[in-house]
Amino acid sequence: MTLDGLNMQNPILLALIATLGTWGLTALGAALVFFFKEINQRVLNTMLGFAAGVMIAASFWSLLAPAIEMAEGRTLPAWLIAAIGFVAGAGFLWSADKIIPHMHLNATRGQAEGVPTRWRRSILLVLSITLHNIPEGLAVGVAFGAAASSGDTATLASAIVVAVGIGIQNFPEGAAVSIPLRREGLSRTKSFMYGQASGIVEPIAGVIGAALVVSMQSILPYALAFAAGAMIFVVVEELIPEAQSGDKGSADLATVGCIIGFTVMMVLDVALG
Repeated sequence: MTLDGLNMQNPILLALIATLGTWGLTALGAALVFFFKEINQRVLNTMLGFAAGVMIAASFWSLLAPAIEMAEGRTLPAWLIAAIGFVAGAGFLWSADKIIPHMHLNATRGQAEGVPTRWRRSILLVLSITLHNIPEGLAVGVAFGAAASSGDTATLASAIVVAVGIGIQNFPEGAAVSIPLRREGLSRTKSFMYGQASGIVEPIAGVIGAALVVSMQSILPYALAFAAGAMIFVVVEELIPEAQSGDKGSADLATVGCIIGFTVMMVLDVALG
Protein backbone atom coordinates (compact mmCIF):
# COMPACT_ATOMS: atom_id res chain seq x y z
CA MET A 1 0.00 0.00 0.00
CA THR A 2 1.48 3.35 -0.94
CA LEU A 3 0.63 7.01 -1.07
CA ASP A 4 3.08 7.79 -3.85
CA GLY A 5 1.63 10.33 -6.23
CA LEU A 6 -1.32 11.11 -3.98
CA ASN A 7 -2.69 14.47 -5.10
CA MET A 8 -5.22 16.84 -3.62
CA GLN A 9 -8.19 15.06 -5.14
CA ASN A 10 -7.31 11.51 -4.08
CA PRO A 11 -7.88 11.77 -0.33
CA ILE A 12 -11.18 13.49 -0.99
CA LEU A 13 -12.18 10.66 -3.33
CA LEU A 14 -11.02 8.07 -0.81
CA ALA A 15 -13.00 9.79 1.94
CA LEU A 16 -16.07 9.81 -0.30
CA ILE A 17 -15.73 6.11 -1.10
CA ALA A 18 -15.15 5.23 2.56
CA THR A 19 -18.13 7.23 3.82
CA LEU A 20 -20.36 5.84 1.08
CA GLY A 21 -19.37 2.47 2.54
CA THR A 22 -20.32 3.53 6.07
CA TRP A 23 -23.61 4.87 4.72
CA GLY A 24 -24.13 1.53 2.96
CA LEU A 25 -23.72 -0.33 6.26
CA THR A 26 -26.29 1.99 7.81
CA ALA A 27 -28.66 1.03 4.99
CA LEU A 28 -27.85 -2.66 5.49
CA GLY A 29 -28.75 -2.38 9.16
CA ALA A 30 -31.93 -0.48 8.32
CA ALA A 31 -32.87 -3.31 5.92
CA LEU A 32 -33.41 -5.58 8.92
CA VAL A 33 -36.83 -3.95 9.14
CA PHE A 34 -37.90 -6.17 6.23
CA PHE A 35 -37.36 -9.18 8.49
CA PHE A 36 -38.29 -7.87 11.94
CA LYS A 37 -41.03 -5.59 13.22
CA GLU A 38 -39.87 -5.51 16.83
CA ILE A 39 -36.46 -5.19 18.42
CA ASN A 40 -35.93 -6.37 21.97
CA GLN A 41 -34.99 -3.48 24.28
CA ARG A 42 -32.03 -5.39 25.64
CA VAL A 43 -30.73 -6.08 22.14
CA LEU A 44 -31.17 -2.42 21.19
CA ASN A 45 -29.37 -1.23 24.31
CA THR A 46 -26.51 -3.65 23.68
CA MET A 47 -26.15 -2.35 20.11
CA LEU A 48 -26.15 1.26 21.28
CA GLY A 49 -23.56 0.42 23.93
CA PHE A 50 -21.41 -1.25 21.27
CA ALA A 51 -21.62 1.86 19.09
CA ALA A 52 -20.59 4.03 22.05
CA GLY A 53 -17.56 1.83 22.74
CA VAL A 54 -16.41 2.01 19.11
CA MET A 55 -16.71 5.80 19.07
CA ILE A 56 -14.82 6.25 22.35
CA ALA A 57 -11.92 4.08 21.17
CA ALA A 58 -11.82 5.74 17.74
CA SER A 59 -11.80 9.17 19.37
CA PHE A 60 -8.56 8.44 21.18
CA TRP A 61 -6.52 6.03 19.05
CA SER A 62 -7.55 7.33 15.64
CA LEU A 63 -8.04 11.03 16.35
CA LEU A 64 -6.71 12.50 19.60
CA ALA A 65 -3.43 10.58 19.79
CA PRO A 66 -2.49 11.42 16.16
CA ALA A 67 -3.54 15.05 16.77
CA ILE A 68 -1.15 15.35 19.70
CA GLU A 69 1.65 13.69 17.75
CA MET A 70 1.18 15.98 14.73
CA ALA A 71 1.05 19.06 16.97
CA GLU A 72 4.53 18.45 18.38
CA GLY A 73 7.04 21.19 17.59
CA ARG A 74 4.49 23.93 16.91
CA THR A 75 4.33 27.31 18.61
CA LEU A 76 1.58 26.20 20.99
CA PRO A 77 2.06 23.14 23.21
CA ALA A 78 0.70 19.95 21.63
CA TRP A 79 -1.67 19.34 24.53
CA LEU A 80 -3.14 22.83 24.15
CA ILE A 81 -3.76 22.39 20.42
CA ALA A 82 -5.53 19.09 21.09
CA ALA A 83 -7.55 20.65 23.89
CA ILE A 84 -8.64 23.60 21.74
CA GLY A 85 -9.77 21.31 18.92
CA PHE A 86 -11.48 18.89 21.29
CA VAL A 87 -13.51 21.58 23.08
CA ALA A 88 -14.39 23.24 19.75
CA GLY A 89 -15.74 19.94 18.40
CA ALA A 90 -17.87 19.35 21.48
CA GLY A 91 -19.04 22.97 21.36
CA PHE A 92 -20.04 22.63 17.71
CA LEU A 93 -22.21 19.57 18.44
CA TRP A 94 -23.64 21.24 21.54
CA SER A 95 -24.74 24.20 19.40
CA ALA A 96 -26.19 21.92 16.72
CA ASP A 97 -28.00 19.96 19.44
CA LYS A 98 -29.67 23.16 20.62
CA ILE A 99 -30.68 24.28 17.13
CA ILE A 100 -31.56 21.21 15.03
CA PRO A 101 -34.96 19.72 15.94
CA HIS A 102 -34.57 16.07 16.99
CA MET A 103 -35.81 13.45 19.40
CA HIS A 104 -33.99 10.62 21.14
CA LEU A 105 -35.18 7.03 20.65
CA ASN A 106 -36.83 6.68 24.05
CA ALA A 107 -38.25 10.21 24.24
CA THR A 108 -41.89 11.18 24.07
CA ARG A 109 -43.31 13.86 21.78
CA GLY A 110 -42.99 16.54 24.46
CA GLN A 111 -39.30 15.78 24.91
CA ALA A 112 -38.17 16.93 21.46
CA GLU A 113 -35.00 19.05 21.49
CA GLY A 114 -33.77 21.91 19.33
CA VAL A 115 -35.95 24.72 18.02
CA PRO A 116 -39.71 24.11 18.42
CA THR A 117 -41.29 22.34 15.45
CA ARG A 118 -44.40 20.41 14.48
CA TRP A 119 -42.47 17.83 12.51
CA ARG A 120 -43.55 14.24 12.95
CA ARG A 121 -41.86 12.04 15.53
CA SER A 122 -40.40 9.83 12.78
CA ILE A 123 -38.56 12.80 11.24
CA LEU A 124 -37.27 13.90 14.64
CA LEU A 125 -35.96 10.40 15.38
CA VAL A 126 -34.08 10.31 12.08
CA LEU A 127 -32.61 13.76 12.71
CA SER A 128 -31.31 12.57 16.08
CA ILE A 129 -29.21 9.85 14.43
CA THR A 130 -28.28 12.16 11.55
CA LEU A 131 -26.93 14.70 14.03
CA HIS A 132 -24.42 12.28 15.49
CA ASN A 133 -23.46 10.92 12.08
CA ILE A 134 -21.91 14.31 11.29
CA PRO A 135 -18.80 13.80 13.46
CA GLU A 136 -18.51 10.20 12.25
CA GLY A 137 -18.28 11.28 8.62
CA LEU A 138 -16.01 14.15 9.59
CA ALA A 139 -13.69 11.76 11.44
CA VAL A 140 -13.30 9.57 8.35
CA GLY A 141 -12.67 12.56 6.07
CA VAL A 142 -10.13 14.14 8.40
CA ALA A 143 -8.36 10.79 8.79
CA PHE A 144 -7.90 10.45 5.02
CA GLY A 145 -6.81 14.08 4.82
CA ALA A 146 -4.19 13.32 7.48
CA ALA A 147 -2.97 10.37 5.42
CA ALA A 148 -2.51 12.61 2.40
CA SER A 149 -0.66 15.22 4.44
CA SER A 150 1.73 12.78 6.12
CA GLY A 151 2.36 10.49 3.14
CA ASP A 152 2.63 7.64 5.65
CA THR A 153 1.17 4.20 4.91
CA ALA A 154 0.51 3.69 8.64
CA THR A 155 -1.63 6.84 8.67
CA LEU A 156 -3.52 5.60 5.62
CA ALA A 157 -4.10 2.25 7.34
CA SER A 158 -5.36 4.14 10.39
CA ALA A 159 -7.82 6.07 8.22
CA ILE A 160 -9.11 2.81 6.76
CA VAL A 161 -9.50 1.43 10.28
CA VAL A 162 -11.55 4.50 11.27
CA ALA A 163 -13.87 3.91 8.31
CA VAL A 164 -14.20 0.20 9.13
CA GLY A 165 -14.92 0.93 12.80
CA ILE A 166 -17.53 3.57 12.00
CA GLY A 167 -19.10 1.23 9.46
CA ILE A 168 -19.32 -1.62 11.97
CA GLN A 169 -21.20 0.47 14.48
CA ASN A 170 -23.41 2.01 11.77
CA PHE A 171 -24.99 -1.38 11.08
CA PRO A 172 -26.82 -1.63 14.42
CA GLU A 173 -27.59 2.09 14.29
CA GLY A 174 -29.50 1.62 11.04
CA ALA A 175 -31.63 -1.07 12.68
CA ALA A 176 -32.06 1.08 15.79
CA VAL A 177 -33.79 3.69 13.61
CA SER A 178 -35.82 1.65 11.12
CA ILE A 179 -37.28 -1.00 13.42
CA PRO A 180 -38.69 1.43 16.03
CA LEU A 181 -40.24 3.42 13.16
CA ARG A 182 -41.88 0.24 11.88
CA ARG A 183 -43.22 -0.42 15.38
CA GLU A 184 -44.80 3.03 15.33
CA GLY A 185 -46.84 2.15 12.25
CA LEU A 186 -44.75 3.20 9.26
CA SER A 187 -44.53 0.78 6.36
CA ARG A 188 -41.42 -1.38 6.03
CA THR A 189 -40.31 0.59 2.98
CA LYS A 190 -40.72 3.98 4.64
CA SER A 191 -39.01 2.73 7.79
CA PHE A 192 -36.06 1.52 5.70
CA MET A 193 -35.85 4.76 3.72
CA TYR A 194 -35.84 6.86 6.89
CA GLY A 195 -33.30 4.54 8.51
CA GLN A 196 -30.80 4.67 5.67
CA ALA A 197 -31.35 8.41 5.21
CA SER A 198 -29.90 8.99 8.67
CA GLY A 199 -26.48 8.06 7.27
CA ILE A 200 -26.55 10.24 4.16
CA VAL A 201 -24.81 13.08 5.99
CA GLU A 202 -21.64 11.00 6.46
CA PRO A 203 -20.37 11.26 2.84
CA ILE A 204 -21.07 15.00 2.91
CA ALA A 205 -19.18 15.53 6.18
CA GLY A 206 -16.40 13.19 5.03
CA VAL A 207 -15.72 15.13 1.84
CA ILE A 208 -15.80 18.46 3.70
CA GLY A 209 -13.38 17.16 6.35
CA ALA A 210 -10.91 15.79 3.81
CA ALA A 211 -11.05 18.91 1.65
CA LEU A 212 -10.42 21.23 4.59
CA VAL A 213 -7.36 19.45 5.96
CA VAL A 214 -5.84 18.92 2.50
CA SER A 215 -6.25 22.58 1.55
CA MET A 216 -5.24 23.92 4.99
CA GLN A 217 -2.75 21.46 6.44
CA SER A 218 -1.98 23.76 9.37
CA ILE A 219 -5.39 22.95 10.88
CA LEU A 220 -4.89 19.18 10.74
CA PRO A 221 -4.22 18.52 14.46
CA TYR A 222 -7.07 20.86 15.37
CA ALA A 223 -9.37 19.05 12.92
CA LEU A 224 -8.51 15.61 14.30
CA ALA A 225 -9.17 16.77 17.87
CA PHE A 226 -12.33 18.58 16.71
CA ALA A 227 -13.75 15.32 15.33
CA ALA A 228 -12.83 13.54 18.58
CA GLY A 229 -14.60 16.15 20.70
CA ALA A 230 -17.72 15.97 18.56
CA MET A 231 -17.80 12.17 18.80
CA ILE A 232 -17.36 12.12 22.57
CA PHE A 233 -20.16 14.69 22.90
CA VAL A 234 -22.48 12.36 20.99
CA VAL A 235 -21.48 9.39 23.14
CA VAL A 236 -22.13 11.20 26.44
CA GLU A 237 -25.17 13.18 25.30
CA GLU A 238 -27.04 10.49 23.37
CA LEU A 239 -25.65 6.99 23.07
CA ILE A 240 -24.86 6.15 26.70
CA PRO A 241 -28.08 7.61 28.19
CA GLU A 242 -30.18 5.80 25.57
CA ALA A 243 -28.25 2.56 26.02
CA GLN A 244 -28.70 2.72 29.80
CA SER A 245 -32.49 3.13 29.62
CA GLY A 246 -34.74 0.26 30.66
CA ASP A 247 -34.28 -2.32 33.41
CA LYS A 248 -31.07 -3.25 35.21
CA GLY A 249 -30.48 -6.18 32.85
CA SER A 250 -30.64 -3.88 29.82
CA ALA A 251 -28.21 -1.42 31.39
CA ASP A 252 -25.76 -4.21 32.20
CA LEU A 253 -25.90 -5.50 28.62
CA ALA A 254 -25.32 -1.96 27.31
CA THR A 255 -22.20 -1.76 29.46
CA VAL A 256 -20.98 -5.10 28.12
CA GLY A 257 -21.71 -3.91 24.58
CA CYS A 258 -19.67 -0.75 25.21
CA ILE A 259 -16.70 -2.76 26.48
CA ILE A 260 -16.87 -5.07 23.46
CA GLY A 261 -17.17 -2.16 21.03
CA PHE A 262 -14.23 -0.37 22.63
CA THR A 263 -12.13 -3.54 22.51
CA VAL A 264 -12.97 -4.26 18.86
CA MET A 265 -12.05 -0.73 17.76
CA MET A 266 -8.89 -0.69 19.90
CA VAL A 267 -7.71 -4.00 18.42
CA LEU A 268 -8.47 -2.83 14.88
CA ASP A 269 -6.62 0.43 15.33
CA VAL A 270 -3.59 -0.89 17.21
CA ALA A 271 -3.18 -4.11 15.24
CA LEU A 272 -3.90 -2.72 11.77
CA GLY A 273 -3.24 1.00 12.08
